[in-house]
Amino acid sequence: MQKNNQIAAFILGGFLCLGLILLGNTVGQSLLKMKSMERTVTVKGLAEQEVKANIAIWPIRFTEVDNNLNTLYQTVQEKTDKVVLFLTEQGFKADEISTSLPSIEDRQAQGYVDPNVKYRYAAKVTISLYTKQVDLLLNSRTKLIELAKDGIAISDQDYNSRTEFLFTELNSVKPDMVQAATQNARKVADKFAKDSNSTLGKIKNASQGQFSITDRDSNTPFIKRVRIVSTLTYYLSD
Repeated sequence: MQKNNQIAAFILGGFLCLGLILLGNTVGQSLLKMKSMERTVTVKGLAEQEVKANIAIWPIRFTEVDNNLNTLYQTVQEKTDKVVLFLTEQGFKADEISTSLPSIEDRQAQGYVDPNVKYRYAAKVTISLYTKQVDLLLNSRTKLIELAKDGIAISDQDYNSRTEFLFTELNSVKPDMVQAATQNARKVADKFAKDSNSTLGKIKNASQGQFSITDRDSNTPFIKRVRIVSTLTYYLSD
């Protein structure tokens, strides 16, 4: 009876040892697999696209001077009406045009009168055009000579008089650009994997990145460059 117990204990011990060996082998393989999964490469993918602005804001400014305040107001109103008429004749709608009260400066208000200043009052006038008709605006700006013939000198040299062009339809190009950036990142990752004698695996994580919209150049601010840089991390294996 004792001998049988010893045999049973020996067999049980054998099974336990075999189980531990198999368990150790399985754990070892899992650890090796987990270790290989830790090998990654992080790359950046770039996508750029040129688009045309879909909104333009045109501040049309001129200055009028006079020594008689009432006459100044009358002249300002007449010239403002001419500017508005010019814009409507070009094809802009009334709801695209807005006018504001003129800014009046009394050059004698400070008590000191510059002997070189001929007129006491100066009125600065701004008529704003907010439109989606960008091409029409670009064409209309070339016809400002018509206003000059009416004695309206439009100021466009200072910063506040510059036409502003906007691109607000980012959602229309976003999907294709994100795809292009991802494909670009994949090419970079593939190259890295080949150079390191590895195989590129699945994406571990990805960051879309921020879109930026800038002027293509200073001469064509109505052409915008949309840019995105995405960051992706891929698994590597042998």
